[in-house]
Amino acid sequence: MHTRPLKIAMISAHSCPFGDLGSKDTGGMSVYIREMAGALAERGHSIDVFTRIHDARDPIFVELGEQARIIHLKAGPPTRLSKGEVFIALPEFIANLEKFCGDTGNRYDVVFSHYWLSGLVGKHLQQKWQVPFIMMYHTLGAVKNAVGVGEKESEVRITSEMESMRDCQLILVPTEKEKQNVLKWYQVFPEKIREAPCGVNLEQFHPVPRDTARQKAGLTDPKILLFVGRIDPLKGLAQLIKALPFLRSHKGLKLVIIGGDEHSRSETEKLKALAHQLQIQDSITFLGMIKHDQLPDFYSAADLCIMPSYYESFGLVALEALACGTPVIAADVGDLRNIIRQGETGYVVENNDPEKLGQAIDRFLSGPGKLPESIRRNRASVVSYSWDRIADTVLRPCIRFAAERGRPPSICPE
Repeated sequence: MHTRPLKIAMISAHSCPFGDLGSKDTGGMSVYIREMAGALAERGHSIDVFTRIHDARDPIFVELGEQARIIHLKAGPPTRLSKGEVFIALPEFIANLEKFCGDTGNRYDVVFSHYWLSGLVGKHLQQKWQVPFIMMYHTLGAVKNAVGVGEKESEVRITSEMESMRDCQLILVPTEKEKQNVLKWYQVFPEKIREAPCGVNLEQFHPVPRDTARQKAGLTDPKILLFVGRIDPLKGLAQLIKALPFLRSHKGLKLVIIGGDEHSRSETEKLKALAHQLQIQDSITFLGMIKHDQLPDFYSAADLCIMPSYYESFGLVALEALACGTPVIAADVGDLRNIIRQGETGYVVENNDPEKLGQAIDRFLSGPGKLPESIRRNRASVVSYSWDRIADTVLRPCIRFAAERGRPPSICPE
């Protein structure tokens, strides 16, 4: 075993991992960065996550663990910016990152960038510092455009993704499906891509007794469907709302929607208008954002968690729900066909067609429900996705690249 730990710079330029989950630009990627940084730190490595100041009240440092922290840098005004505005502010972000490192004497063995905007930062740091550069995109602009739902992604994004794919040493993808997307839409050698799934915090996400969970969540309806995520057309919520009329035989059914902020108000109003048009507005509750540590109560209170997305790079919500013992109905996106055991821990339908979603939901609601043995089975199905195991998959190439650079790291995974 070697004698020196790695020092890793993670870049999340546009989205703060400390931000409110379920808001416009804060979702599964933020969970991934926080959990991955903590898991790597527990193995003795030092992780600095660089992001921009989104609020004048943001502290410079946020501790994620003994050797992991978020570092806020000035880049544009201290408020939420569009991705285009963040793109314009990237030179300031890079300058302040370099100043921070110069002032503190920090040097890094690996740069690990998340999302295309951070890829531009990683590309610059690779050239400036002469260090290995690893990239994870979380979603791909070309794929979102091919799906054709929601806002069209810019040519700047597509070109930037191609550039960072060309210059980085490794592209991490969470699924084989996403690897095939990279190969189809971008000019990349297959050898440059490695699959590394997302994980779930099994200590945080665990079953809560139904009555306790419903009391804490403030939910009293006999049957509860749960949606967790950003309020974005790509998430397919309109399709789920259209599925509810197929479930009229289930009396006392309530769809609880968690997610959304002021930036998604327009989309939320469209969904409410759709519910009124279908005369099912009383069957839907929009809760907005809730704290991440409260989610286990909502997952445990629900009979089913529904993921009607048009596109997911992985499907983190499914892991969280199953870890809490709740079955999942999902469209065939991300890695959900591998995560969900068909007919046992949920159903994966061919697409998010409302009738197909309704049929799958009806099948589960007409069954015996969430029994103690099914809750245990659902949770057991995702224990292999613990962040400890996932971190080792990411750590191995970091160690190899650092060693090839002539500065051997300390701690090799078993």
